[in-house]
Amino acid sequence: MKTLEEIEKIREEKRRELDLRVNIDCKTIEKHILVCRGTGCTSSKSPQIIENFNRIIKEKDLKNVKVIQTGCFGLCAKGPIVIIRPEDTFYANCSVEDCEEIINTHIINGKLVERLLCKDIDQTVVKRLDELNFYKKQKRIALKNCGVINPEDIDEYITFDGYKALEKVLKEMTPDEVIKEITDSGLRGRGGAGFPTGKKWEFTKIAQGEQKYVVCNADEGDPGAFMDRSILEGDPHSVIEAMMIAGFSIGANKGYIYVRAEYPIAVQRFQTAINQAKEYGILGKNIWNTGFDFDLEIRLGAGAFVCGEETALLESIEGKRGQPRVKPPFPANKGLWGKPTLINNVETYANVPKIILNGAKWYSSIGTEKSKGTKVFALGGNVNNVGLVEVPMGTTLREIVFDIGGGIPDGKGFKAAQTGGPSGGCIPSEHLDTPIDYESLAQIGSMMGSGGLIVMDDSKCMVNLAKFYLGFTVDESCGKCTPCRIGTKRMLEILERITEGNGEEEDINKLEKLALNIKKASVCGLGQTAPNPVLSTLKYFKDEYIAHVRDKKCPAGECKALANVVIDKDKCKGCGICKKNCPVGAISGEVKQPHKIDQDVCIRCGVCISKCPFKAISK
Repeated sequence: MKTLEEIEKIREEKRRELDLRVNIDCKTIEKHILVCRGTGCTSSKSPQIIENFNRIIKEKDLKNVKVIQTGCFGLCAKGPIVIIRPEDTFYANCSVEDCEEIINTHIINGKLVERLLCKDIDQTVVKRLDELNFYKKQKRIALKNCGVINPEDIDEYITFDGYKALEKVLKEMTPDEVIKEITDSGLRGRGGAGFPTGKKWEFTKIAQGEQKYVVCNADEGDPGAFMDRSILEGDPHSVIEAMMIAGFSIGANKGYIYVRAEYPIAVQRFQTAINQAKEYGILGKNIWNTGFDFDLEIRLGAGAFVCGEETALLESIEGKRGQPRVKPPFPANKGLWGKPTLINNVETYANVPKIILNGAKWYSSIGTEKSKGTKVFALGGNVNNVGLVEVPMGTTLREIVFDIGGGIPDGKGFKAAQTGGPSGGCIPSEHLDTPIDYESLAQIGSMMGSGGLIVMDDSKCMVNLAKFYLGFTVDESCGKCTPCRIGTKRMLEILERITEGNGEEEDINKLEKLALNIKKASVCGLGQTAPNPVLSTLKYFKDEYIAHVRDKKCPAGECKALANVVIDKDKCKGCGICKKNCPVGAISGEVKQPHKIDQDVCIRCGVCISKCPFKAISK
């Protein structure tokens, strides 16, 4: 158990470490070696890098050097990442074998390891993290501690003002004052729909019921999304603190976090954080002698995308099959076991302690008139700087893709970006300057969603993309309502016909009619938004649908059944490289003579296209 005085003493004793992490002008011989231990870098052997650093430091008896495992730095494309503080030197794509050189050259001799310095997209060598274009337009609030602190050390969180917001709430504020602060900040739910957070808290507070619950939705199931996972891996205590503040505000003494079982590192770190908070007396009975009780448990999801819908999530926590409930009543009035329940997602909670400490006015000054604060995006697909970004609301798609993301690889053009995952829509190039906020995205037929942002270059087929996302929702439909269970299946069948070259022009009208009916008639958000990828691609890329059904051709060459691979006789030199590499023997021809492809044998794999040195083969 730790008293408030003891917790403050921890902050004071560790101020030096805080200065080392955040002040690049700190004058000291001490060094902190920060190594990313998020899922991405972990899969690239960052745990072994940490182990090797510690071994070398021990062997060389370096007393002033400390290795810190952190959460995600954000720039996943450059991982494993090693940062040396306080000077903020950024080493990219490090390996276990590089540790010795970093220690000898940088730590002992004070010289940079030039070959490991991070390079920007223009190949400019960057010596410090803040010099990278990737970070220049970001503003980290929810991700503030990720990549800075050791997520498995509660003392480090405390040192970085951790649990100060909880202390302020319990000692200085009433529940109504806390809710007003959240309301005035303009914070909206980051899980997809963007409902005002303060209103949701207020509705749950005034609901009748002696027992109330606080729930965190960490069932992040969108393909390509990893925002919530990274926060739980890099700063789990911030979510615990926020859930406790929410519990105090609405009158709840019990919380549950529902996490995907596919997130083992996040689950382990959050459980470690819970155990540490209990050991310090931050979770439990009569916290800091204020009379406030709060306990917290983890519940693992079993891989069902539909459990990201709040009422299906509640059913799953109760041990039932994850199926959405009919609303109303809403969870604020009748949630877990029929009791009033507050549900927010990880990113929403991660903003709460910062709002309490810095004030509603500070937070509401960031973003746009109706969409306040920042938004975290998992930036993926055909973009150079794949990773995790946090930008002020209102930042344009162009800024995210080209300034932060570094543009499209291999000199290809931007075609579209999918926001909101299977529930969202495609944003074409003519809307690149659209501000990313709730209202602007809705106006062009997309949505914020939880924050997945998949970039596509001009080689992608939008009909095939719509088929991919619809196939995902068909697999993930719980089957409770007919429009979603059967309607999405019929839509998928039509898309399969079209991409296989068997579509008819009337199929396009059938698709649109089905989509609109499913949106209106489905019970929950999964079914209501499932047609969005189809509707948005029909709106902006209808010519591709027409080409598939009328001309029996896939303009992008992605749909194998419609993509004949041909050899340009004028360019072909008869070198035979394509013939040697064809896995099915579909290419014939004599040396120094133009070759031919047997279309009945060809499987459209594209190997010959990539291998031809004369660029004579194309779809």
